[in-house]
Amino acid sequence: MNLNEDYSQRIVLDHHDLDWVGSPQTGVERRMLDRIGGEVAKATSIVRYQSGSRFESHTHEFGEEILVLQGVLSDENGEYPAGTYMMNPPGSSHAPRSDSGCVLFVKLRHLGTDQQQREVIDTRTADWYQGMVPGLTVMPLMRQGLGSTLVRWAPQTYFNPHRHFGGEEIFVVDGVFEDEYGRYPSGSWIRSPHMSMHKPFSEEGCTIFVKTGHLLDN
Repeated sequence: MNLNEDYSQRIVLDHHDLDWVGSPQTGVERRMLDRIGGEVAKATSIVRYQSGSRFESHTHEFGEEILVLQGVLSDENGEYPAGTYMMNPPGSSHAPRSDSGCVLFVKLRHLGTDQQQREVIDTRTADWYQGMVPGLTVMPLMRQGLGSTLVRWAPQTYFNPHRHFGGEEIFVVDGVFEDEYGRYPSGSWIRSPHMSMHKPFSEEGCTIFVKTGHLLDN
């Protein structure tokens, strides 16, 4: 199936408004944000594991990124509580499970040959760095290729108008993110196309997952 597959279109969704859709694995459900393909697909989703759910070991041909939003995800390499970011590179494999249940933000099959090493970051303890304007701090996540970043906005923080070469994707982790087009509470997902422009700000404060430069081709 294809869903929001046209990267030239701006898309805004609040995942809380979407239905949970079952997966081939009992106890694992998804809210689909975008998707190109069938059960094996290039996709962005919110994924929910019920307590005791698990997948058999499988390989990610084109890699995956995971941000644990709630609960604890586990695999044969360790346990990943809420706030953990994980990048599994192309060709990697694992057998994920959740003993107590969890909710994840997941991007599948969009990485390339410049992502070679697995990366795991505990965003609860990793360092924040000063951003380009007062009130803005950033935490680099994926450090290979077109990286992903957490951006934290203090209340009453305003950024300059700017364009997105290669597009921009935002998931609001907490708080409320805003721009001249609208107000985006926690759980919102915004995908803006190549060379789109906006003037973002946050009056209340927020934390967002940001990925840029990856939307030139689908």
